[in-house]
Amino acid sequence: MDEKKYFVYIITNKRNGTLYIGVTNNLIRRIYEHKNKIIDGFSKKYGLDKLVYFEEFSSIEEAIKREKYLKGKKRQFKINLIEKANKKWEDLYYRIIK
Repeated sequence: MDEKKYFVYIITNKRNGTLYIGVTNNLIRRIYEHKNKIIDGFSKKYGLDKLVYFEEFSSIEEAIKREKYLKGKKRQFKINLIEKANKKWEDLYYRIIK
């Protein structure tokens, strides 16, 4: 039986731009949806489609707990988290689809 994976991710429109934190069980599909503006909402309204950070979890409960934790943190905490893992704010989507 394959182990299910869950992801917490952060997308933006540009370096130091608006941030959106989400959770999903299919990171590639979800970022594709953001990039192609398939689902109405916050990310579509603000043009957020650049994957700059993500974490992987083995349970949805862990992922949701982390998502809520990150959403409760100040903006600078989130920026520091991104920059520690992705200093240049590169769009990680193109790495994960390979």
